[in-house]
Amino acid sequence: MSQDDIIVYEPDTGPPVRVFRPREMRKLIRAIDKNEYKDKLEALLYSAARYTEMRWLYDHPARFKGEAIHLKNTKAKATRGYRYVHLNRQGQRAVENFLRADTNLPTHQVWGRNLKRWCRKADIPPDHACAKSTRKTFESWLVLTYPTRIFEILTSVGHKGTTALNHYLTFPFTEEDREEMKYFVEDW
Repeated sequence: MSQDDIIVYEPDTGPPVRVFRPREMRKLIRAIDKNEYKDKLEALLYSAARYTEMRWLYDHPARFKGEAIHLKNTKAKATRGYRYVHLNRQGQRAVENFLRADTNLPTHQVWGRNLKRWCRKADIPPDHACAKSTRKTFESWLVLTYPTRIFEILTSVGHKGTTALNHYLTFPFTEEDREEMKYFVEDW
């Protein structure tokens, strides 16, 4: 792990989670050999959905509404059964491709091993890369890019305000990172 790595340490919610910088995400996507797995990674990224929620969506493709996903909240403490997940154009494309895949996402454990392998192949430290990484990455990029839309972002990803304010606004992203984020979050 280097000093440039961004790791989320959330008390009482499990192990630390790696958050990727935009240049790392580009390298990671290029390192994946199979297009089907690139599609899966991008769908997870652009939706900022929980891993289990995207597994559920694969089995309920009619919940994809083009510009949004009417997604079942899978978190045990969720106060609402469903929420709408907003998608930009890249997210719409990514989810369409994901839903065309021959197979659903693998288990969390298999995905985590794959993600670490792809990180090593892309020359990115794999420490703390896991199924939560894409969700935390995209949410942090959205919050930093659209600070006036925090409530809308948090509603879409199914978080409460304290989560974003306590973590994502304090991440050590550089000005270069912030510029590169725009490619991913444009039109959100």
